[in-house]
Amino acid sequence: MSENHIDELSGVETTGHEWDGIRELNNPLPRWWVWTFYMTIMWSIGYAIAYPAIPMITSATKGYLGYSTRADLQQDLDLAKVSQTKFHDLIAAKTVQEIDSDPTLREFAIAGGASAFKVNCAPCHGSGASGGPGYPNLNDDDWLWGGDLDAIQTTIAHGIRFDTDTDTHASEMPAFAEILDSTQTRQAAAYVWGLTNTPPDPTLAEDGKQVFLDNCAACHGEDAKGKADMGAPDLADAIWLKARGEDAIIRQVTSPKHGVMPAWTGRLGDTTVKELTIFVHSLGGGM
Repeated sequence: MSENHIDELSGVETTGHEWDGIRELNNPLPRWWVWTFYMTIMWSIGYAIAYPAIPMITSATKGYLGYSTRADLQQDLDLAKVSQTKFHDLIAAKTVQEIDSDPTLREFAIAGGASAFKVNCAPCHGSGASGGPGYPNLNDDDWLWGGDLDAIQTTIAHGIRFDTDTDTHASEMPAFAEILDSTQTRQAAAYVWGLTNTPPDPTLAEDGKQVFLDNCAACHGEDAKGKADMGAPDLADAIWLKARGEDAIIRQVTSPKHGVMPAWTGRLGDTTVKELTIFVHSLGGGM
């Protein structure tokens, strides 16, 4: 019987296997490692017996202990719903002013309103409520129909120009193409633009003041600061809903665009409307 080959460089016995002149050293794994590996196998077998582990065609083995992470999650959700119920009941029973004055209820309402906003309002007003062309920014203090709690609640509950709600906000700017000639329209646009910017033609803007007073002041006010009860925007600030510039103003005066907002009470319920009211009011622009 021949002696096992010993590698000259390492002094380690080889296994006797050889490939293209390369021999395999006989370096077995440490016993502690082997026993650890055996223990992990035993642990996995025990785990598969005790817990759901082996996939079947439509389900999995239940496990001896009957543990279920889904059941734990459902239990947590049920507990959360129970704890939320008392807050929802309080919000349903209180006015928005009472909710806003209660720190605990206000915090809960803001959280609920933020969630409802992301699902229902963000498609138009943006995820950060900053709005966009034709959609108001809810973070500033420029309100078409008023920015106090009652006004915001009414707007959310009944919408704007929403035909199926009899209490919806309803006002429309007339098409002044049928009232003013092109020169008067340009004069009025120059005057409005000049309220917050330097008009290209100051003379045109000066002539437009009287046109504005005769035709626009009834809704927007003689100071052009708007009237919230009519939904007439403030034209004396630097916030523009549709677009900026004299050309945009001319288009709006000539053939105005009118936005529509749904009435949310029927879809979301009175409690969620209150939560949305508190959330929108908390954004920083509420009065």
